[in-house]
Amino acid sequence: MHHDLALFATITMAILTAFVGGYVARRLGLPTLVGYLLAGLAIGPFTPGFVGDSGDISQLAEMGVIFMMFGVGLHFSLKDLWNVRRIAIPGAVLQMVLATLLGFGLTQLWGWSASAGLVLGLAISIASTVVLLRGLEDNGLLNTAHGKVAIGWLVLEDLATVGILVILPALVGDSGNALANIGLAIVKTGLFVAIMLFVGARLMPWILTQIARTRSRELFILAVIALALGTAFGAAELFGVSLALGAFLAGVVVGESDVGHQVGAEVIPFRDIFAVLFFVSVGMLVNPAVVIANLGHILALTLLIIVGKGVITLLLSLVLPGSARTILVVAAGLSQIGEFSFIVGQAGVSLGILSQDQYGLILAGALLSIVINPVMFRAIPLVEGVLQKIPFLWKRMEHGGPTPEPMHEGMKAHIVIVGYGRVGMHIGRVLEHLHLPYLVVEQDAVHAAEIQKVGVTTLFGDAANSEVLTHSGLEDARALVVTVPSEATAELVVATAHGLAPTLPIIARAGTESGVQRLAGHGARHIIHPELEGGLEIVRHTLLTLGYPMGQIQQYVDAVRRDAYGTTFTEDGNIRVLEQLFTAVRGVEIAWMIVTRSSSILGQSLAEANLRANVGASVIALIRDQKVIPNPKSDTKFLENDMVGLIGDIGELAAAEQLLNPASHPGIGVLT
Repeated sequence: MHHDLALFATITMAILTAFVGGYVARRLGLPTLVGYLLAGLAIGPFTPGFVGDSGDISQLAEMGVIFMMFGVGLHFSLKDLWNVRRIAIPGAVLQMVLATLLGFGLTQLWGWSASAGLVLGLAISIASTVVLLRGLEDNGLLNTAHGKVAIGWLVLEDLATVGILVILPALVGDSGNALANIGLAIVKTGLFVAIMLFVGARLMPWILTQIARTRSRELFILAVIALALGTAFGAAELFGVSLALGAFLAGVVVGESDVGHQVGAEVIPFRDIFAVLFFVSVGMLVNPAVVIANLGHILALTLLIIVGKGVITLLLSLVLPGSARTILVVAAGLSQIGEFSFIVGQAGVSLGILSQDQYGLILAGALLSIVINPVMFRAIPLVEGVLQKIPFLWKRMEHGGPTPEPMHEGMKAHIVIVGYGRVGMHIGRVLEHLHLPYLVVEQDAVHAAEIQKVGVTTLFGDAANSEVLTHSGLEDARALVVTVPSEATAELVVATAHGLAPTLPIIARAGTESGVQRLAGHGARHIIHPELEGGLEIVRHTLLTLGYPMGQIQQYVDAVRRDAYGTTFTEDGNIRVLEQLFTAVRGVEIAWMIVTRSSSILGQSLAEANLRANVGASVIALIRDQKVIPNPKSDTKFLENDMVGLIGDIGELAAAEQLLNPASHPGIGVLT
């Protein structure tokens, strides 16, 4: 291979193998991180075939660390941490201390040095953010009270990692004693933090705001990357602190600014791609021969990570003011190690504290714990059932009071709305007006938090790429409405939902005419093409203005729909008649009202009620059992929960509402 192409070849093979490994891992129900680590093993120096340049990729891996820590800083929220402080702060501190001591004790049985044992103990005390977030999202727990405690707990561990990376080099410094080194490191770190909080907090947002005003997305992205990398580099060169700390503080400062959300959206692709290269570089360091030779040590370390950390967390429930379910979720989520453990381990290797073989044990233990972590979440109900059979223990674990369960759990006969943009929001408002329960699945974390605050039952997660739909109660739902604008996403959601609940009515939004057929093939029962429907409405108004008869216009509209929707177009005569009726009375007030149990005309026929004579409004349609009855006959009786369509002026409709729904609030939902 030509030397000039060595870096290109390494990056290309790393990305290709990571893609294959990540895809296989997801198909097996494992975190993609497992696939990335195995991809690194495949192109590492210890396996046959292509061998990547570990020196080159390690430089790129440093950028992965920078972008990961920058991302952590962007989403760091003192407010969220403060809300769960009573559980997360003491829990994280005690769990890290006890896990570190267990790891240290295990290494002493193996005959390791005290410093090497301390580094391993610190490494296994820190869980993976990537794995925790994926586990919470896949199990529908991310935006629950339990999930927020777990995330707050992990934020404390992330902050502790930053502190470890500051103090660790000082402990093994070549000059002076350890206390002097630690003191100097703290002074340098304090100076850097002060500059970032008092100068950077004003300068960085100002720079990004000025760049944003240029309306150049390329310049804005470049500015974000320059600030992240430049701050990390400056922190290391000028203050002697870690790249990770510099990137983290840059993220904190930028995240508190007005452009923080936009920065977070733009930096995600860079964070993800360089994080992948980081995990691949870690996998390249794994020597299968060393793993096999130390299989007993690896199994013991993995058992300590999974069972030891889990038991420690459960025991902490005896003193922490939380519920048993919350602690079980935290125990399951944190019984693994990942990227920050690798960072601490790499720091130990670079400082000469750990050997490559010792670091390999941490890598192997991390890989096994990540593979097993999904099982830990599935075991929560089983462990909960066992603990409940020990009354005194369960009562003590619940001494902090029960934590509210997710709002979506136990929902039945509800409508699931995937995507809550403008279209989804309109649907939600109509369902609220009709008093129909609904659950929103939203992948934008900020938007999900906002709509949840106003009382909308929300499940955070990407319905196309995770198991979030399995927690939306599709088997007990009445319908699924997919409103996401991306056609590819809609197809994945529809296919997944149809597999989970084959008989569930699925209404989907199509972006193109070809997408209509694909969505139908995946199981969507009703498909709407918004641009087509909007165009037809314009055509309808135009032809009506030109004096064309309604029947001729409707025939044209039906023909266009038939061509566009193909086999998915159903000519329901009743619906078509009702549609013609609505169009013919454009400009007249039309209202839908529900017949309630307190209605004075309940059980009467249309002739007996004689609404036209009594209040002036006329009945034009009924909706009963989800079926439309246009122009109902005079002997049709009003039944409870019938939805009645009436026309008339505002006063006539108000009088009709007093008969149909006396307990209703003032105001009528009018369609014109």
